[in-house]
Amino acid sequence: MNLYIYHAMTELEKLNAGLPYCYADAEMIARKTRAIKWCEEYNTIDGTDYEAQYKCLQKMLGAVGERVWISKTFGCDCGKNIFIGDDFTGNFNLTILDIREVYIGNHVMIGPNTLITTVGHPLSPKGRREYIAEAKPVRIGNDVWIGGNVTILPGVTIGNNVVIAAGAVVHEDIPDNCLVGGVPAYIIKDLPNDVED
Repeated sequence: MNLYIYHAMTELEKLNAGLPYCYADAEMIARKTRAIKWCEEYNTIDGTDYEAQYKCLQKMLGAVGERVWISKTFGCDCGKNIFIGDDFTGNFNLTILDIREVYIGNHVMIGPNTLITTVGHPLSPKGRREYIAEAKPVRIGNDVWIGGNVTILPGVTIGNNVVIAAGAVVHEDIPDNCLVGGVPAYIIKDLPNDVED
């Protein structure tokens, strides 16, 4: 890319183009601050008031299907970059760093203390001191069960009918119909799909 064009772009434009951007930019900080306030609001709702929680998620997130529930405490970086299908359960202490988009399909369950992140930082200390980051979308298919303490890294696509064992670190794409686990995650075995349309 032409350096003149790059430097003429806003940090948000760089982010959306998949380019390195400065996360200390005022527009980026404002987005994060809004998400912090939304999460604080959500996490103060009575844990048994499912209707109020659902309405708050509809306000916070980019899209929310039917029968969506996320337990306390929930944290995100933007909110509007999270798109969730029908029949979703997010268990305790779910963190979604949605600097870029996170697409979650239908019939997905996520265990406690799980992190989905779309953002990373340079290996060089100079880049980190300059508040540089890069972000890539994450996509999760239908009928996925993500165990507790799982980490899903930027740019990963997870197929349909996938089970991710507790404690796994998913750093590359996962195909349909399999069980994965480990650090880094690897395919343990294939899984039958008894709900194929």
